[in-house]
Amino acid sequence: MAIHFKKVRWKNFLSTGNAFTEVELDRNQNTLVVGTNGAGKSTILDALCFGLYGKPFRKIKKDQLANSINGRDVEVEIEFNVAGSSYLIRRGIKPTVFEIHRDGQMMDQLAASRDQQEMLERTILRMNMKSFTQIVILGSSSFVPFMQLPTSTRREVIEDLLDIRVFSTMSSLLKDRVSANKSELVLADKEVSSVEDMIRIQKSRDDHDEKIKADTIEKLEDSIKFLQDRIDTQSGSIEDLMAKITNETSDMVDISLLRERMTKLNELEKNLGQKRSKALKMVTFYSENDNCPTCSQIISEALKTEKIASKQSTITEVEQALEKLSSNIDTLSISINDTKLKVDRIEKLNRSIVDINTEIAADNREIKTLQRQIADLLKPRIVTDQDTLDDLRLRLKAANDRKIEHMKQKELLEVATVILRDSGIKSRIIKQYIPIINSLVNKYLVMMDFFVKFELDESFEEKLLSRHRDDFTYDSFSEGEKMRIDLALLFTWRAIAKMKNSASTNLLLLDEVFDASLDTNGCDDFLKLLQSLDNTNTFIISHKGEILQDKFKDIIRFEKHKNFSRIAGNNLQ
Repeated sequence: MAIHFKKVRWKNFLSTGNAFTEVELDRNQNTLVVGTNGAGKSTILDALCFGLYGKPFRKIKKDQLANSINGRDVEVEIEFNVAGSSYLIRRGIKPTVFEIHRDGQMMDQLAASRDQQEMLERTILRMNMKSFTQIVILGSSSFVPFMQLPTSTRREVIEDLLDIRVFSTMSSLLKDRVSANKSELVLADKEVSSVEDMIRIQKSRDDHDEKIKADTIEKLEDSIKFLQDRIDTQSGSIEDLMAKITNETSDMVDISLLRERMTKLNELEKNLGQKRSKALKMVTFYSENDNCPTCSQIISEALKTEKIASKQSTITEVEQALEKLSSNIDTLSISINDTKLKVDRIEKLNRSIVDINTEIAADNREIKTLQRQIADLLKPRIVTDQDTLDDLRLRLKAANDRKIEHMKQKELLEVATVILRDSGIKSRIIKQYIPIINSLVNKYLVMMDFFVKFELDESFEEKLLSRHRDDFTYDSFSEGEKMRIDLALLFTWRAIAKMKNSASTNLLLLDEVFDASLDTNGCDDFLKLLQSLDNTNTFIISHKGEILQDKFKDIIRFEKHKNFSRIAGNNLQ
């Protein structure tokens, strides 16, 4: 299923202003894209990747894609044809936009953005961004060539190209089904065992039914007797506890009355103390003063002696009363403490009675349950033993049938698991294509006058041989030689994709390939190779415009105008 890219346009994207920049993708076989540094040449790569996959080609954060001046209304549109239908992808930032139009009608937008993106990649583009950057784009900035990818990622790229990633999805789904089958088998085993146990019990019941019934009833009656005896013992314990409570309460005074009496004694003690303090103050006054502090009259010695003697007598009486009162308070305090201890003991005894009553109630409920069981055993059976046995045998057959079916499914799942392993059908398909891949790579290397023998094994490890050196790896080459290998692999992936009809496309973008590592001869060889490609629209992004412009019929020049990038115009030669 070939994808024919027709047009890409963008605005407010990176350094581009509010006017759309538009590039026709299928106008010419080869197009040179030139401009000074920062003019916006590579923006076409980021626009394509963002429009198709929601993220730029280069390592740029999404919030940095909006033009720093306008800061919003980012919009990218991509037009292409697939399988007789025309598509328009529109994606934007601030506001967020993600639309897929087919034949002029916008497709259902109810699905989540992630699901919509998955649908776009799986059913329309039929390639993810990883494959896109291996087949469509070769860039110098953030592109990781196939030969620099880890082995696992190399495998994913080739599986995508060969359109066998579906087997990986099937394998993932298969794991869930294997897990479910395992659970189903466990349940089937348990069901069979359970029914078999029931049949054995039923047969035993047929042989020893009355004896079992009698033994069961006897055991139940023994349990009832045990519980009844325990209830009797517990009832006796309650009587003992009640006697203890009666004993504790026989001579117990109401603690509230004792506390009320203590309050009165404390108040009396307080009053006597105040009376003593007042008498002491009067003794001190008449002892220390000869004149009245209010009227200044002289206080006679006779009056002073009389007053002091009177107050001293009062103090003596009060102190005698306080001493007696203190003794009464101590005695009353002891009575209160003794009463509190009795109250605590009585409460503890009452809690014990409650606990025992709870146990008695539980035992009585258990006795009733056992009595019902005995009554059920004594009831005449409505269904005969043979009827029950027949029903159980039918259940056993059904359970065994289900188990056998699950076992058959297990066998099929095991076969499918073997097939879908990396070493299974995928490896067989890859093994068939490895010679083709190697042949194509070597073909393109020869076309670029680079005479080495390239071999990729089934583990996706490379081996390269030359006439002058033993076998060596990709990293052994110079940068220019590495570039030739990268280009050969790029063309190989495109050829394989076209062969498998998995991710074939007319579009090819090469960013600074001529600027990086290729020498003059390498550039000439590469241009000849580009001219040999059929149905391919190639865009060469380069700084070497003054050197390469004579070699291209179509040139797109990017320039900066008032701090915004724009296309200066196409110059046909």
